[in-house]
Amino acid sequence: MKIAVAGASGVIGRLLIPMLVQAGHEVTGIIRNPEHADKIKEAGASFVQADVYDRETLIRVLAEASPEVVIHQLTSLQARNFADNARIRKEGTRNLVDASLAAGVHRMIAQSISWTYSPREGPAAEDCPLDLEAPAPRRATVLGVHALEVAAAEMPEHVILRYGLLYGGGTWYAPDGLIAEQVRRGEIAAADGVSSFVYTEDAAAAAVSALDWPSGAYNIVDNEPAAGTEWLPFYADCLGAPKPRIETGSARGERGARNEKALRHGWKPKFTSWREGFRHTLGGNV
Repeated sequence: MKIAVAGASGVIGRLLIPMLVQAGHEVTGIIRNPEHADKIKEAGASFVQADVYDRETLIRVLAEASPEVVIHQLTSLQARNFADNARIRKEGTRNLVDASLAAGVHRMIAQSISWTYSPREGPAAEDCPLDLEAPAPRRATVLGVHALEVAAAEMPEHVILRYGLLYGGGTWYAPDGLIAEQVRRGEIAAADGVSSFVYTEDAAAAAVSALDWPSGAYNIVDNEPAAGTEWLPFYADCLGAPKPRIETGSARGERGARNEKALRHGWKPKFTSWREGFRHTLGGNV
């Protein structure tokens, strides 16, 4: 199958491309920075250079690549600029969908997130509504996610992967990541809000599995939604960091997510719990 990956040099994209190649697919990585080209070629894929905000170039390169599937893994998170990430979800997705439709692409698999559901009791399933009435600043994130998912749904076939909080190499939760540094400095309190996590390799593997999934949204999270009072002390122990202070309360929508739908369709995560995943990625002995 001919597949184009937008965001090919990102945390998920760079894991996803070799998985797709190993599965026998003909893969083209779409990158903005040519410095990433060698890594893509080493993985056995080709590349094209395009800025997702440059509609005309994007339309041209997708027409030339003529993929059957486009996998959308575009984010702008490394600098913790949430406005940029909301923009890429809105404008970037709009351009990518338009270019895909113009090129005759039949299926799109798009990266979304699993913590924008409306606040209710218990972990959210995919049929729970998004929190479109959220106040600022959460509202900007929710509206960006909504715009991404609505645009992707214009494709004849579309799979929305609502990822949990990503941990692993290159993420904020890696040993050299932003969250790890904040935890070492004692800047994050363990509170009652519930989160769902997913290991980066498991997130990439879900995108490969999704090549055959029916259209719709899928939560890509592990089996164990957990309150901050549970996961954060464990994470700190794995880092060798001080035990975090405990606070009561939670932020809006911190309820975690359920993964039964993805599991039913054949997704088999390597780490079914953040406990084993944190041990693996952080080298902890707890």
